[in-house]
Amino acid sequence: MDIEYVRERITQLRLQKGVSEYKMSYDLGHSRGYINNISSGKTLPSMTEFFAICDYFDITPIEFFDRKLKNPSLMSEITEQLSYLDENDLAITSLIIKRFINK
Repeated sequence: MDIEYVRERITQLRLQKGVSEYKMSYDLGHSRGYINNISSGKTLPSMTEFFAICDYFDITPIEFFDRKLKNPSLMSEITEQLSYLDENDLAITSLIIKRFINK
């Protein structure tokens, strides 16, 4: 894990959310250039701000650092929706996912 990953991940998640650097900076309570300074490599967020960024994207720090998760917010939403299914529906859903993966 390197510093560049943190910057790139914030940019990736911000773009998936469809917000500008300017809007995200203000949403987090900072000046307009805060996220730009992170994205451009001028600074890194403090730990407190890192947790606020995770909250902003509605993800956990573990999800932030999981390189396999391309869209952790969507994955969390799907996981929550799956929790409402009964065992039979979960089994069917699992078969459908396996079919998609094997294509």
